[in-house]
Amino acid sequence: MWTVLDPLLMTLIYFFVFSVIFKRGQNSPESPYIVFLAFGQAAWGWFSGAVNDSAARWCRRRRLVRSTRLPREIWVLKVVGSKGIEYVLSLPVIVLFLVTSQTAPSWRHLLFFPLGLLIQSVLLVGLGLMLSAVTVLVTDLARVVRIVLRMLFYATPILYSIQSLDGRPNLQRLFDLNPMTGILDLYRASVYPDQMAGAGTVALSAGISVAILFLGAWVFRRLESPVLKEPVT
Repeated sequence: MWTVLDPLLMTLIYFFVFSVIFKRGQNSPESPYIVFLAFGQAAWGWFSGAVNDSAARWCRRRRLVRSTRLPREIWVLKVVGSKGIEYVLSLPVIVLFLVTSQTAPSWRHLLFFPLGLLIQSVLLVGLGLMLSAVTVLVTDLARVVRIVLRMLFYATPILYSIQSLDGRPNLQRLFDLNPMTGILDLYRASVYPDQMAGAGTVALSAGISVAILFLGAWVFRRLESPVLKEPVT
């Protein structure tokens, strides 16, 4: 129930503020704006939830992690997987808004959706591996992560499309470095194909996500023994 209610209520709040009060989305390429918001809010819930939990999981359960003989990466995969399942269970909210706004998705562009799931999973596993180990050594990092996520929310095209930055190429290139930009384009492609930033942005998001995965795995391996106070084998 909470998995569905959270994105539903947050989408309605942002829709009221930006569409009813500030009149955003009316007769714009992002119309229907409530569907546009729902895609972004649901994906961001997965991202922020997985990053926050990964940053705090080992601090809370270090003894349990140390006492098991399972590969320690399992704990990160568990967080990303569980939050991913919550994301999938929140998709009926998007379907509800599609029905109420009488919007028919493009089934051809809907094939991009699984690619977005794959890239976001790779990104979150990489970030989770990195943060889960580093946060134990630097406990205040969990607070920093929460602050950065609040800032990153507004630096991610959730409330607006990347196309609204046309005419400001330097700013647009900066936003392209955010891997969630290309991922959100893939999720929204079935309803907003004309609002996609392009194959280059998606490829950059995929490349950055893979790079973060390798970096996270390297950091995790280097810090696993010091974090758990175990001898290196």
